[in-house]
Formats: sequence, structure tokens, C-alpha cells
Amino acid sequence: MTAVLGTRPDREETRVKKPGRWSAPPRPVWEEDPSRAGQAGKGIALGLACLAILFPLWIVIVTSLQTKKTIDEAGGLVVIPKGITFVAYQELLGGGQVQRAALVSVGVTVVGTLFSMAVSVLCAYGLSRSGSLGHRWILMTLLATMFFGAGLIPTYLLVQALGLTDTYLALILPSAVSVFNILVLRAFFMNISQELVDSARIDGAGEWRILFRIVMPLSRAVIAVISLFYAVGYWSAWFNASIYLTDQDMMPLQNVMIQLVQKQERPVGLSAQINTGQLSPLAIQMAVMVLALLPVAVLSPFVQKHFKKGMLTGAVKG
Repeated sequence: MTAVLGTRPDREETRVKKPGRWSAPPRPVWEEDPSRAGQAGKGIALGLACLAILFPLWIVIVTSLQTKKTIDEAGGLVVIPKGITFVAYQELLGGGQVQRAALVSVGVTVVGTLFSMAVSVLCAYGLSRSGSLGHRWILMTLLATMFFGAGLIPTYLLVQALGLTDTYLALILPSAVSVFNILVLRAFFMNISQELVDSARIDGAGEWRILFRIVMPLSRAVIAVISLFYAVGYWSAWFNASIYLTDQDMMPLQNVMIQLVQKQERPVGLSAQINTGQLSPLAIQMAVMVLALLPVAVLSPFVQKHFKKGMLTGAVKG
């Protein structure tokens, strides 16, 4: 009688516990529980991977915040800081070549990302509509460009013939569109419920309204991910500037960083401070590297939550 009225043991065993905020999700019934040694091994491996990533970044940041005396005493890169000074950043952002290069990189990244996203979204939406004119041939042509390319010399001759050399358009147009990103967007657009699109057409909505009022709001995850891809590509690009630009005042930040780190050149406006011993050339180099990494490090966490939904839904289900 007690067993009937009381709590049944088998019911307690089959009860599924809801995972908390920081707890691991429930494991499948066919998967064995991990052993203590396995959990410890995973923790050690993840810890070593994080250390291998964060330790060089720590050295770069700490060295950029040290005085010339501290860097000379350490014999180069500093691991343990001795005080903090922002002299290198104040000099870099106080005017001159580095500040101008940073503004160029920001402008190219913003304008290029907006232009690339506009072209990619329009192309992907047109290719996702099965009844659009010539969509199959256009899709085959785009796919062919992923396997065959004209090469560097024909591309350079085309840019030169269009009069784009020594212009900021040379940093945007040659790499404005990625076929891979278009295919991901297209696959995501094709997964949107056709009933929503049909109901909007019945209500009198045209293609532009369907795109901006239905498709794009439902595709914010993949749009955020592709926007980050384009933005990181523009911000990190240096090759186009090295072959299409000859004016040093038009160089983006990445090219100035290459000149500092590889060629050991000094930015305009900092030679006097370095010669008088107020600044260390190594601190300037590390500070420029931090400025180049900062935007990507700041924006990535905000878009990270969209990666799984945006990339997997667009690339796998399509």
C-alpha cells in the first residue's frame, strides 16, 4: 500500500531534469557518462588551447603599454608588466599617418560592407526565387567563378583600364562579392516559408516589399554573420592596397602595420619621439597591432550567437 500511494522509484529515475543556465545539456540515452579522467583531459586540453591563444595576445598588449625603459630591461617583449602607460596610443591617435590609415580602414570597411551586403542580398534573393529570369544560368556562372579565376595580371589590367588605381574603389570593388556568401544567403532565403511569401503577394506586396518586410527580418541571423565576414575581410585586407595604391597617404591600417613590423619603418610624426628616447619602436609596433585587432575582437562576441543558426541553417539545409 505504501508503494502504491508513495512515489514510485521508476518514475523518479525516468524524470528528466531541466538543465540550468550553466549546466550541461542532457546526454543521449545511448551515450555513456564521461569518466573523471576524460573530463580532466578535456579541461586540460581546452586550458592549453586557450593559453596558446591568449598568451601571445597578452604579450602584445602588455608590451604596448610599457615604457622604453621597461622594454629595454626586458630585452624586447614584456611578459610581466611594470606599470602602465598609454604614451604609444596617444602618439598614434594624436595625428599623423597611423590615425589617417585607421580612418581609411574604417571608411573602407563600412562602405565596402554595406555595398557587398546590398549586392549579395539582392543576388541571393533573386536566385532563391525559382521563377526569376535566368536564375539557373546565373547560378551556374557564379559557381564556375569559385573554381576558375582569371588570375592577378588580368585583374590588375582590368582595374587599371577602369581607372580605379590610386582610388579607394580599388579597395572595394575587386573583392566586393563572395559567391560563397551569396550561396549561404540563398539557401537561407529558400528555407523561409513559402506560405508567408504567397500571403504577402495576395495582399498586394511586390518583390521589394517582400524582401524588406518579410525575408530580411526573418534572416537577421545569417545577415549578421555574412556582414561580419565581409567586415573582417575588408578590415584585414592589405593586398589590394599594396598593388593598386601608390600614395602612402591612402594606405589602410594593415599596410602601415606591415611597414612597421616587417620593414621597421616609422610612421610620419613619430620619428622625433623615438629618436629622443621617449618612445620605443617595439611599443609602437605592438600598439598598432592592438589597434588592428580591436574592432574584430569587440564585434565578434555580439555576432557569435548568430553563427550556429546563420551558418548551419543556410549551408546545411539548403
